Amino acid sequence: MTNTNADGALGTLGAPGQDTDVLVEVTDLAVHFPIKRGVLLDRTVGHVHAVDGVSLRIRRGETYGLVGESGCGKSTLGRALLRLERPTGGTVVFDGTDLSGMKGEPLRRMRSRMQMVFQDPLSSLDPRQSVEALLVEGMRAHGLDRDRETTAARLRELLAAVGLPISALRKYPHEFSGGQRQRIGIARALTVGPELIVADEPVSALDVSVQAQVVNLLEDLQGEFGLTYLVIAHDLAVVRHIADRVGVMYLGGLVEEASSDELYAEPRHPYTRALLSAVPVPDPVVEDQREQILLSGDLPSPASPPTGCRFHTRCPWRRPERCATERPELRTLTPGHRVACHYAEDIPAGALPPQDPA
Repeated sequence: MTNTNADGALGTLGAPGQDTDVLVEVTDLAVHFPIKRGVLLDRTVGHVHAVDGVSLRIRRGETYGLVGESGCGKSTLGRALLRLERPTGGTVVFDGTDLSGMKGEPLRRMRSRMQMVFQDPLSSLDPRQSVEALLVEGMRAHGLDRDRETTAARLRELLAAVGLPISALRKYPHEFSGGQRQRIGIARALTVGPELIVADEPVSALDVSVQAQVVNLLEDLQGEFGLTYLVIAHDLAVVRHIADRVGVMYLGGLVEEASSDELYAEPRHPYTRALLSAVPVPDPVVEDQREQILLSGDLPSPASPPTGCRFHTRCPWRRPERCATERPELRTLTPGHRVACHYAEDIPAGALPPQDPA
């Protein structure tokens, strides 16, 4: 895992392609799904704002962690980055190439450089195909299955890399455990030699005893193949272990971004503080003394997001006169640390007392 210096982790988002160290640059990305109604003739009556104005950069060789509650738009962002979902607005630039308007054969060729590892390894693997057929399928689609000997050598290399025996090639997905199936999914993503892997909740469907093995495997593969990761997860402990930088999403937007060490040591956005306060600490003394933040209300619907700051309906430090009317920009507080909160400097210092939830 590459430890990115926080002083150079992001900077000001500028024109695409200016920094050759940046592999992926997302600018004002939006993904809105239409809400249809009607019996004979569908008509659009609204939109679900799954992703709404996200800007971030992922540098070569780093692991970028994306966290947030279910329904905040994490997975949609990852799929839009790979163009599995068509963006409504904004741009996605991969290694200097704008993917936003790309389609057909050029997009298919570009996808060999970007792959995805899905959350549920059983549903993402075709139960009718053997492991060999699953792995060869991607190679064949991108013209990498040139001859039998070369393909066989490549399959042996991949299975060894993910810790599976050669005999696994003849078996089918249902014959493996959950951890082994996820290793097959990782091997399938590696068959075409990608530079970027989007891992969508890669360990959430696995037993706790297996999660650490898969996380360690991802780290080992990153060093061996020079991979760049976007790891999407709701488990903050997993992200802390694997990520160099972390972005926190809430209701379609990025509310905080920092290096992993800085974010966990000094969260500045109220939502991030609330998420971290909910993570149990295996020390009863520390657990009893640390800050506990309880959020009021339910998560608003992305079909009708609140005006102003989207978190203000649940924020203990909200000030209605500003938070309900003005949406905060994702601004830089310290080098590499961006926060979308009007009062990010005042809350940790205690200059802004929390409001009564009622």
